[in-house]
Amino acid sequence: MTAALFYDTLEVDESTLLALTEMLGADERIRAAHFRFARDRRRFVARRARLRQRLGAWVGRAPERLVFGASSHGKPTLAGGPHFSLSHSAEAMMLAIGDGEIGCDIERIDDDLDWRPLAEAFFTNAERAGLAALSRMAARRAFFACWVRKEAFVKALGIGLSWPLGAFDVAVGPRPAIVSGGAGWAIAAAPRTGFATAIVARDDGNPLTVSLVDKSALLEA
Repeated sequence: MTAALFYDTLEVDESTLLALTEMLGADERIRAAHFRFARDRRRFVARRARLRQRLGAWVGRAPERLVFGASSHGKPTLAGGPHFSLSHSAEAMMLAIGDGEIGCDIERIDDDLDWRPLAEAFFTNAERAGLAALSRMAARRAFFACWVRKEAFVKALGIGLSWPLGAFDVAVGPRPAIVSGGAGWAIAAAPRTGFATAIVARDDGNPLTVSLVDKSALLEA
């Protein structure tokens, strides 16, 4: 399976923000208005509008005319559109589009985060042992790699928190893999400086190929 991958920044100026807001639906505008901090509101508007731009260009429809829904477990869907998965962290947004179930995740590598309690709470014994065998710096990077691999897998499953992160193993090393509990799924990564990333999709017998779409292909706001 080939997955199309898009990266965008959520930092936009005021004139761009106004144009992007015009693309949103009424419910999205209401949600935007409820954010307490301007930065969070700006990033939300940019994220939803960029999603509409990307998917609109993909299906040949105006961004503001797209109709979104959700599965029984809350996974976002697009009426008459492809499978997609959206993730964001800090100022970065990641969107994966495919022909079948797909999940993606991006996380900024935070040098100040105490990741050990999270690993203790959500990782398997094998994953924690793998992290413990690494140097301090390597373990931090491996933690974030494991985290996004797990999140992307759960997103691809589309069943929310009913599938706990500790119910399956992912590789601790630099090569992405679902070691156990993920039969029928393929995983890949798309390096992004300062971030950990992962994409998971149904295994159709062929390697999961990620096609990074150049940012210049983004429609102008």
